[in-house]
Amino acid sequence: MNIFVNIVGVSLIAFTYWFFFMKKGNKAVEVSDEIEILVQGGYKPDVIKVKKGKSVTLKFNRKDPSSCLEEVVIPDFGIRQYLKLNDITEVKLNPHEAGEFEISCGMNMFHGKIIVE
Repeated sequence: MNIFVNIVGVSLIAFTYWFFFMKKGNKAVEVSDEIEILVQGGYKPDVIKVKKGKSVTLKFNRKDPSSCLEEVVIPDFGIRQYLKLNDITEVKLNPHEAGEFEISCGMNMFHGKIIVE
């Protein structure tokens, strides 16, 4: 019986580690001029790819009523924007440097990424 309990315990620990800490390999969505990002239990899509020096508009469509997702933060661009519930909020970017830039909610619980090439 002890062996069974230990196997179940180790399995639950491994699952918890995978669920909370492993990076999910989401494919980047290429953006030319604008993209709508659904805000519901996170950001969908959560990884976007844009061209360096080209202005893009991110249209955040917030459907999730939780207070955590009522704000989007893109620190490398100095953006901290309130998102109205059941409405689209536009955020304009003109990235001048290549790299990967984080997107998060106001409480830093949900994340996304902007890849600039």
